[in-house]
Amino acid sequence: MRTLVRPAVLKTPRGRLVYWFLFAVAIILFTVAFIIPLYWMVTGGMKSSPELARNPPTYIPEEWHPSNYSDTWNRLELARYFGNTVVLIGGAWLLGLAIQLPAAYALSKLRPRFGKIVLGMMLVTLMVPATALLIPTYLTVTDVPVLGLNLINNPAAVWLPAAANAFNIYVLKNFFDQIPDELLDAARIDGAGAFTTMWRIILPLSRPIIAVVSILSISALWRDFLWPMVVLPDPAKQPITVYLQRIADTTSLNMLIAGMVLASIPLVVVFLIFQRHILAGLTAGSLKG
Repeated sequence: MRTLVRPAVLKTPRGRLVYWFLFAVAIILFTVAFIIPLYWMVTGGMKSSPELARNPPTYIPEEWHPSNYSDTWNRLELARYFGNTVVLIGGAWLLGLAIQLPAAYALSKLRPRFGKIVLGMMLVTLMVPATALLIPTYLTVTDVPVLGLNLINNPAAVWLPAAANAFNIYVLKNFFDQIPDELLDAARIDGAGAFTTMWRIILPLSRPIIAVVSILSISALWRDFLWPMVVLPDPAKQPITVYLQRIADTTSLNMLIAGMVLASIPLVVVFLIFQRHILAGLTAGSLKG
């Protein structure tokens, strides 16, 4: 195996020194690139409005105002909009898993007659820009086919489009393809049906990929702005991302930044929780030969 630097060079003192120097520089640069925006955002929420608008800016607050965060939480009534966001994201996440897992399992292991055609049609939707689908999707939720329901100002207007995620189905299917069919055959011999096989064999082995798909879905839903703004025109039902944008012109800059910091905390917590499950699932879901 050939690498950028020959192994013989790495064994020399000079080679090791250069290698570790470049490695340390790369780590420091990447760390700074990620930490500085976070530091700037968190400290910006602790500055006063005049200091925050000063040019050139102050890199360390002259006066620390950590109470800005509690004031922002109370004055902007963020608890209410956090609740709206949790309802929207939680419902879309659960409904998405309820649809995407069986769909990926059917395409991977049940292999229906027109499964490849269905998968190809789903993958075609990934090549269409999201903005091009905005109007058709809006017309669909305003007049749901067959049912004739208008879902405007209804959480289902966010849940249903988010659940129909072709990328997640494709990722899950590729993971299910790697699970040996011998396990499913053994379950069928024991009398397990398709649902029991998926519930008792496929899903326990798929915890890593379920965690990854959950992270992708929740982060995308939390950052989404345009679609909730379109289908939830009632301010009382909007998520926190739409609410902060709506009040941006009438709110002081330091309170707005503090609100953005508070809005980003749940995403960090969700990532840390699912990261632990990913690492645990990599060993718990491994197969023994």
